[in-house]
Parts: sequence; structure tokens; C-alpha cells
Amino acid sequence: MASVNNARTLHNLALVGFMGTGKSTIGRIAAELMQFTFVDTDALIEARLGRTISQVFEQEGEAAFRQYEKSAVQELAREQRLVIATGGGLVMDPSNLASLKDHALVIWLCATPEAIWERVRAQTHRPLLQTPDPLAKIREMLAARTPSYREADVYIDSGLRPPREVAAQIAHQFHLARKR
Repeated sequence: MASVNNARTLHNLALVGFMGTGKSTIGRIAAELMQFTFVDTDALIEARLGRTISQVFEQEGEAAFRQYEKSAVQELAREQRLVIATGGGLVMDPSNLASLKDHALVIWLCATPEAIWERVRAQTHRPLLQTPDPLAKIREMLAARTPSYREADVYIDSGLRPPREVAAQIAHQFHLARKR
């Protein structure tokens, strides 16, 4: 666990991690426990554009999608009492992580590639996994993203635990960080 800088004002909580680690599911439960508002950056982008993430990737490419993510992160920095579930690749842009850390406790939800694959294998809305060997793609992408995920304030393994238990731990970590 990285240390939380005392100069930071933590009024939000941000969940980062690879697809399928439970950011949306656990985030909704954590928001309920904390009496915060839940925001999913992917859902926010889809609502604003009137298109799915898959359509954005198909029509405009990943670079355009990453710009939409950056705008969403900057916008959410002005809000308070949010649990923010981020897209899996959002932290690959260091400015996104820096923006989140300005106002939020950043928690990395992690899981093994095999646990992730089990969770996402039946989902068709994952454009980055439309490949002949999705598990190999998960391993490759996870290896590339892990150094950025490690910049989070807290790491929590969400692979083998019930979502409500992980959400309770997240809420606890947030309250501990605010006391520091």
C-alpha cells in the first residue's frame, strides 16, 4: 500500500484496475455503504456520446476514447462524495491518475488473469478482447498496466472474495485514509 499524502483532500474514492475486477459491481455497493454517489466513467462517456464504448472504439479508435476518458476524469474532480469506477486503461495516462489523486483515495482492485477471464468470457462488449486468444491478451495488457495500477494508494484483491466484503474493506480504507 502506498502512503496517502496528508496534504490531499480526500472527498471521493476511485477504483482502478483491469476489466472484470469488479470496479462497477463493488463500486455500487461501496457507494451504498458510504452514502456516496456511484459514477462509472465508461457509462458516463456512453451517456454523453449516445454510443457504446465498443462503437467509440470502432468508429473513432482507442485514442479518441482515451480523450473522452480524460475529459470525464477532469470533470469528476469538481464533484464530492463520489465512488468512481474507472475504465481499465484509464490510469495508463499519468495525468488521469494524478487528477484522481488530487481529490480521491485511489484503490486498485486486482485479480489473476484467470479470474478476470472467468468473469468476462461471456461478455461481448469488451472491444480489447476481440482476439483469437483473449486470456493471452489479458495477461499481456495486465502486465503492461500493472506498473500504473501500482501507483494506487491501496491494493485490494477482488478475485476470490464476495463483492460486499470487498466493498466493506474499501469503505473502511477510505475512512482510515481520511483520518490521517
